[in-house]
Amino acid sequence: MTEERRPGRSTRAVRWLAAGLLAMSLAACGAVTGVRHFTREGTDLGYVQRVAVLPFETPEQGDFSGERARDFTITQGLAMGRFDVVDKGLVDSVLREEAVQPGTPLDLATLKRLGKRLNVQAFLMGTVDQEGEGKRGAFRFPEIALTLRLVDAGTGAVLWRASGHGSGYSLLGRLFGLAPRNSFQVGMDLVGDLLRTLPTRRGG
Repeated sequence: MTEERRPGRSTRAVRWLAAGLLAMSLAACGAVTGVRHFTREGTDLGYVQRVAVLPFETPEQGDFSGERARDFTITQGLAMGRFDVVDKGLVDSVLREEAVQPGTPLDLATLKRLGKRLNVQAFLMGTVDQEGEGKRGAFRFPEIALTLRLVDAGTGAVLWRASGHGSGYSLLGRLFGLAPRNSFQVGMDLVGDLLRTLPTRRGG
């Protein structure tokens, strides 16, 4: 008759410790984002091969958060390879020639004109809804909320839109005084999360 061995107290303690560390690690990942997105019904993005990322709207004039978010979007857009992305300098040069103030709403005629000059099928536009510092107890961390939208260059229709919030908060950081994720890491991760909600192009 085989004697059944039950785990000793030390074994059970190790298992509980491992489970606790796993839970804490998951909670400590930081930059947890809540993302909501919309895609126009029946939209096939297969025709969108080339896009221009326009200057972002920001809560206040002179706020550089829009330029940072725009750079994050260009970098992540290129890294994901979903579209060809027009060089930022070329976009800004055309905007200056067209006397378009960065971050201002564009009418359909201007969108069409910019689309032809830049040879794009759509524009990636964005808004910095919030950027600042969060605080829990003595633990401080960066926070950012963004909205991105893909707008057809010929019709002005919003093809896709996504909003989300990113945070550098982590449980381990708060408990053990570890440095929080910085605003660059949080912003890049948030933009990546938003762009990943773009629908897969049919046939591609």
